Amino acid sequence: MNSNKNGDLLERLRTLLTKPLSIKEIMLRLGVERSGRTVIKSKIRALAETGAIIRIRGARYGLPEKMNLVTGTVLGKQDGYGFILSDDPDQADVFIGARNFGEAMHGDRVVCRVEITRSDGKREGRIIRVLERAHTTVAGTFAKEGALGCVIPFDTRLTRIVNIPSAASMGARPGQAVVASIVDYPSKTNNQPQGKILEILGDPDDPQVEIKIVTEKFHIRSVFPPNVVSEAGSFDPPGDPDCAGRLDLRHRPIVTIDGETAKDFDDAVEVEKLPGDKWKLSVSIADVSHYVKEGSALDVEALERGNSVYFPGSVVPMLPFKLSNEICSLNPKVDRLALSLIMTIDKKGAVIEREIRESVIRTVERMTYTGVAAILEGGANGGLSRYGGLVESFRNMERLASILRAARAKKGAIDFGLPEPEVVLDMTGRPDNIIRAQRNVAHRIIEEFMLLANKTVAEHLIAHGHPAIFRAHEKPEPLQMDAFREFIAALGFRIGKKEDFTSATLQKILDRFAKSPEEKLVTHVLLRSMKQARYTTAHTGHFALAFKRYTHFTSPIRRYADLVTHRALKSLARKKKHRGLVERFGEIAEHCSKTERNAEEAERDIIKLKQTQYMAGHVGTKFHGVISGVTSFGFFVELEEPAVEGLVRLTSLHDDYYKYKEAEHALYGERTGKRFRLGDKVAIRVANVSPQRRQIDFEWAGLRSPQGKKGGPAAKKGDKRRDRKARQTPKPRRAGRRRKK
Repeated sequence: MNSNKNGDLLERLRTLLTKPLSIKEIMLRLGVERSGRTVIKSKIRALAETGAIIRIRGARYGLPEKMNLVTGTVLGKQDGYGFILSDDPDQADVFIGARNFGEAMHGDRVVCRVEITRSDGKREGRIIRVLERAHTTVAGTFAKEGALGCVIPFDTRLTRIVNIPSAASMGARPGQAVVASIVDYPSKTNNQPQGKILEILGDPDDPQVEIKIVTEKFHIRSVFPPNVVSEAGSFDPPGDPDCAGRLDLRHRPIVTIDGETAKDFDDAVEVEKLPGDKWKLSVSIADVSHYVKEGSALDVEALERGNSVYFPGSVVPMLPFKLSNEICSLNPKVDRLALSLIMTIDKKGAVIEREIRESVIRTVERMTYTGVAAILEGGANGGLSRYGGLVESFRNMERLASILRAARAKKGAIDFGLPEPEVVLDMTGRPDNIIRAQRNVAHRIIEEFMLLANKTVAEHLIAHGHPAIFRAHEKPEPLQMDAFREFIAALGFRIGKKEDFTSATLQKILDRFAKSPEEKLVTHVLLRSMKQARYTTAHTGHFALAFKRYTHFTSPIRRYADLVTHRALKSLARKKKHRGLVERFGEIAEHCSKTERNAEEAERDIIKLKQTQYMAGHVGTKFHGVISGVTSFGFFVELEEPAVEGLVRLTSLHDDYYKYKEAEHALYGERTGKRFRLGDKVAIRVANVSPQRRQIDFEWAGLRSPQGKKGGPAAKKGDKRRDRKARQTPKPRRAGRRRKK
């Protein structure tokens, strides 16, 4: 994590460095006395190490942006090229060709020189310095040629193999999954990193080894240090001393509602109907901060992890299971410590009173989404008899959630509603099916309650002027929205150039295309136009949710940011500001944003692995799907069933030459006029599958339904004639192994 301690000096240097200066010149301009020069020199060198300022020839220091330099993180691509994601979010990415990578690897923080700036703002550059290495270890497949071994990284963005001397191989056999430490990084004299084997993971096709591979690939800490395990094991279930002074809610009909396989229960709820069209909603969240004290071994480890990581059939928890599944988890019919938010809500869904108390609860039932939905939909006779005393409470939950959802919709909240793929495993851990996770009424109830709780806590902290970590989702970039404006105009929905894109406007657009052939098309394009949510100390609000204030409070077992929110609430209630913690909020927010993104990448990677494993048994099979992405090298197709996406490569379309039209998200045939556009329904065959590269190749097998029909994509004059001609064209032969573009 980066330090913010030198922030004041950096701001002074930004004004001072009107040209590159030596340290002596900087000292004179700053007016630093001789006794303080050693400290300032150290701080200047520390800033140079982070890339905030740059040391150039002649031992002079300057501002990178004034010297056509960019500091940022390398995003490598498996074909050898990459991009620099600038530390300044307002700067565009810089393209780096394969020959211009220098000594850098994917994930490294680097300095690059911008060598070309195009008229459209796109930039190309060359990496000139590595500031910070991202990888000290690499997971991959061990291979051997003669006496020299090597590790071929599983992460295809790491395009350099790691050479392993025979004496450093630990006896690894070719084909085994291994972890290697990097002893020497790439240099001007040696393009390949040198390493030694640290651990032999085993057969890469073993489901248990697959999880190890992913955790190593994404540097996810999967084993707790002994002192952390020992500290977690020292806690007992809450007794009378722990409960003293807390709000006692053990007599209340509070329940948890989670998925069937969940084992860590963060949140529990209760709804009560009040006179005068009012409601009382109690959201009780596990009081993790009671056990995980700031600066403890548990706290240091939890911060390092940042969050739990969920894989099909397993989890890498942020906290040891003794806490996450037992002591902290709101298990049924046992006493548990909580932080309870009790809200009084009016008939319009507005919170008119709120109270936040440290509490002790005893949940009466562990409910599932499926079970609650069955009761509310009237199809669970057994459930009605077993949970008879709670049925009316569930119905009240549904009524209140409906009010809250309507209130959010009125303010312009965006509801994308795209189901995520879910892997069904067999007894051996192999993928048995890939389905789309469906959200029922119970999911929507808990979603509304948690959203309201997070929003209310943010408002509470801000109202009392207490620093905190907030959840921010900024408005999309104007250029992205201009492109989206042109895109929907092509579909017949026009927005004036001067009209602002609010969340309400975007939701109206989604409503306009709901249940139409273009629904997925519009939703996908809009999603790709949005910024990524992040953690920050600034309460700038959440654009997509249409909340002016928002934080994360409801999941402290699995998110460190929520744990920090709990500490902020407690310090506010006790009128004690922990200055040390507050000063680190910015650093913690940045770190949690990074670990969240890394966890999402790891989760997507294992899902993609399971999808490719499943589809490997269906090579040659025909499926129907929808074009979910169009590029200059082909188009992606999302299947209706199973929930899988693959690529139809341009090189597999033999009947014509195709041109990519970016603004239309489409490929057009020069001779036939045939069109492949985002959202079109198509039939495909599975051509090739590579679990190692997480790739699924499809071949086009014909149109699912005619283009240009009413409500579908507009057809050009003559399209029908060309489509008839296209249907008479012989089917393309099955694709062989081709060079990836």
